[in-house]
Amino acid sequence: MSYTTATTVPEGGAALPHNAKSAATWSLGGRAYDNISFGVSDALAHGAQRLAPEPGERVLDVATGTGWSARNMARMGARVTGVDIAADLLAAARELSAHLEPAIDFHEADAEALPFEDGAFDAVISTFGVMFAGDHAAAARELARVCRPGGRIALIVWAPEGSVQEFLGIIGRYNPNPPPAASPLAWGEPDHATALLGDAFDLTFEPGMNDHYLGGVEAAWRWYAAGFGPMRALIGALPPDELAAFKQEIDAFHAGYRVAAGLHVKREYLAILGRRK
Repeated sequence: MSYTTATTVPEGGAALPHNAKSAATWSLGGRAYDNISFGVSDALAHGAQRLAPEPGERVLDVATGTGWSARNMARMGARVTGVDIAADLLAAARELSAHLEPAIDFHEADAEALPFEDGAFDAVISTFGVMFAGDHAAAARELARVCRPGGRIALIVWAPEGSVQEFLGIIGRYNPNPPPAASPLAWGEPDHATALLGDAFDLTFEPGMNDHYLGGVEAAWRWYAAGFGPMRALIGALPPDELAAFKQEIDAFHAGYRVAAGLHVKREYLAILGRRK
């Protein structure tokens, strides 16, 4: 498998055609998507601390969303570039990151066609991001291509079984036009990740658990209805009876995480860590 031939970058650096619908869906979260990242911020910190960039290192954050992991890298002194296919998330990322020096360089670009030279970065991170690319193999080739020999990678991906599988499964059952892509949760299988990245990186894996605390079932619904693009898309598309049934299922899912103080949602994930060969 070759990692040294750049994919053709779409005009303007935007989403490839098969990812255009996904770009529009994720954009629906806008600035409120930053709360989604806040809810998983312990997992994002896991990736940042394992990558541990040195001051001045060039770091790429792929599928940066509102820039949470890019900001984590910048706080450590890295020179950071962040890319995403969702224009409205990038607009929020630029606003939320404007106080940082040196400035984070944000680009609208597809993870499957990164607009950078081979070996342009000392390290690459993606936290619950690149796993949603439509073509897993193409995205993996690009991650490897832009990482220099001896460079590092840190990916945080959801586990293939458990809380997130259940949550996304509810959304999928109500989606009349599911995306024609391999499951993003496949990245959480070490064998799948090794098949994608093992030729280019020496890999290690660390399981993790995200802990998210919410006030209650209704608070959880409002949290995701505001900032999680796939839910916003359904809420805007479902007829009233189906929307009511969808909300009932989401509420029942969250009710399973009730504790005395409200909700304690636990989500299993995997850290994929590697060094470029």
